[in-house]
Amino acid sequence: MKTPKGTLIAIGGNEQKKIKKTDESFYSHFGEGFILQDIINNSEVSEPRIEVITSASEIPEVVGQNYKDSFLRLGVDNVGILDIRDRDEAEKSSTLDRINSSDIILFSGGNQSKISHIFRDTLAHQLICKRYQNENVTIAGTSAGAVVMSEEMISGGRNGTIIRKNDLEMGKGLGLISEIIFDSHFINRHRFGRLAEAVALHPEKLGVGLGEDTGVLIKEGNLLEIIGSGIVVIFDGSNLYYNQYDKLKKRIPLSLANLTVHLLSTQDTYNIREKVARVHYDSRHHEPEVSKSG
Repeated sequence: MKTPKGTLIAIGGNEQKKIKKTDESFYSHFGEGFILQDIINNSEVSEPRIEVITSASEIPEVVGQNYKDSFLRLGVDNVGILDIRDRDEAEKSSTLDRINSSDIILFSGGNQSKISHIFRDTLAHQLICKRYQNENVTIAGTSAGAVVMSEEMISGGRNGTIIRKNDLEMGKGLGLISEIIFDSHFINRHRFGRLAEAVALHPEKLGVGLGEDTGVLIKEGNLLEIIGSGIVVIFDGSNLYYNQYDKLKKRIPLSLANLTVHLLSTQDTYNIREKVARVHYDSRHHEPEVSKSG
């Protein structure tokens, strides 16, 4: 499998856009309020060109202006808004030129199925995938824009912690990464159940639940680093020894035995291929270790 040269940044939604430097809880080194800065910093271009794609949103003008204002506060004024509403627009040379000339492509939140319907298998989709594979470009997405990065994509379903078969709705995403199924607003909207069902349906894939104002930065299609102020929950179903999903009738509660779950926060990492989590140790947030002698 070819190693992609680009970077994916998937954000759980509601990323903090107004940075309050006078707030005592603000630490630039800890990640609060800095996801948009992380997106900028990941680009090796000193003055990156950003294209925000607002196709998922019902209020694209408001969303687009909000991002332009936010990036301007962070010192980036070369920001364009691509509000692509149909597949014909995703085939236009003017659209392709803007995607091709950008250093950072950011999909906004809204409805992930709209993004998939408009973009999947179009020239714009092919160009984004090609650039991600072959160039040092950043593809970012928040909320729906993160969920659509998966090949097998969560398109809807019931929120809650009870897991019943067919509470989940699946579709096809943009397939930027095939090993992961993303879900967004994971903690706030109680989406434990639907992501667990997605893993029961596709146990060979990792379920990655993104908290709000929290995301993952994925390098080389493999090394995942947590950014932001909340947590990311990872479901690994590769060692399940009980999963009767295919045999159950609709609306019957699921049983999953030996599901591996990781709760990770900022600067923690996860190796997708090795399925290994590494927790970042920061002495400022821990009691010092005490060595005990006999």
